[in-house]
Amino acid sequence: MSQEPEVTDLAAVKAALKTQAVETPSWAYGNSGTRFKVFAQQGVPRTPQEKLDDAAQVHAFTGVAPTVALHIPWDRVADYSALAKHAEDRGVRLGAINSNTFQDDAYKLGSICHPDAAVRRKALDHLLDCVDIMDATGSADLKLWFADGTNYPGQDDLRARQDRLAEGLSEVYARLGDGQRMLLEYKFFEPAFYSTDVPDWGTAYAHCLKLGPKAQVVVDTGHHAPGTNIEFIVATLLREGKLGGFDFNSRFYADDDLMVGAADPFQLFRIMYEVVRGGGFTSDVAFMLDQCHNIEAKIPAIIRSVMNVQEATAKALLVDRSALAAAQVSGDVLEANAVVMDAFNTDVRPLLCEVREEMGVDPDPIAAYRRSGWAEKIVASRVGGEQAGWGA
Repeated sequence: MSQEPEVTDLAAVKAALKTQAVETPSWAYGNSGTRFKVFAQQGVPRTPQEKLDDAAQVHAFTGVAPTVALHIPWDRVADYSALAKHAEDRGVRLGAINSNTFQDDAYKLGSICHPDAAVRRKALDHLLDCVDIMDATGSADLKLWFADGTNYPGQDDLRARQDRLAEGLSEVYARLGDGQRMLLEYKFFEPAFYSTDVPDWGTAYAHCLKLGPKAQVVVDTGHHAPGTNIEFIVATLLREGKLGGFDFNSRFYADDDLMVGAADPFQLFRIMYEVVRGGGFTSDVAFMLDQCHNIEAKIPAIIRSVMNVQEATAKALLVDRSALAAAQVSGDVLEANAVVMDAFNTDVRPLLCEVREEMGVDPDPIAAYRRSGWAEKIVASRVGGEQAGWGA
């Protein structure tokens, strides 16, 4: 794989930052909560169209959030072409189509790995329907996450479940059209606590490798055991040409979906450095948020998350790669680490203010959003109806 060209000056760093694109998730604009309670907020969208209206605000104030991921059936509409037109009219586009095979009673024992062929068929029909939606919206990515797994030893045949998974993925893969791809996500546990059918990047990679070039792995930054070296996974998948994208978020302990960069900004920087190092910043790697804002205001939290990704990227681009390579070749451990830490410890906020001003965006996106009056407008206007949220 060809490597990213060397960044040698601030002008090149700024030029690279101006090309960045972070996809926001439609579900982040709706109501969400813990497994015990979903918390309602005033002004939350009631329709997919209103979610896109909010997403357009994030893009307007950051300049780097041009696409919005959909989740089916949460964002089901009668006319997806019209929904794509609505997005375009608001200055954004529809992005990845996310499937949902975890919120139906039939999926209690799994979806495409279920021992019952009828349940597997139901799940596969839904995935194929998602590809139809991709055709209608012009979306390139089908994102798959499966809650499939078991809770007890002996509950099901582990190898048979992998066979069912491979068979199902193969059928969906065959349905993909030109310019479309399948992004397979993994999670090492939850909701299954004994075995998970796609628990790690190796399992996802093995299935994607067998499927072919249109199948790639998604790295959700919250889906790893404590202490996992996520940047190694990123570097390896980039080296193999199998990194399809990220679901950016943070987690403490074992759960995820907090704002990206909130728990460990140094980890996010290390990940982004490997992206820059491995050529992923200028390839088709998708940078997506996968977050739910339960107690904080949603739009400002999403704006802040986009800014966090920008800051980590700016620092990654500032790593003096020539100095780093020289230190590595000479075996100067302390100097190599110092080069990396110098970049991480750089205050890139003034640089990003310059980038935003040159892009015609307010240098302080959060303050600009608060001044805009959008928050007050949606609280006043979105009265009545059913607010969007998990299951809606």
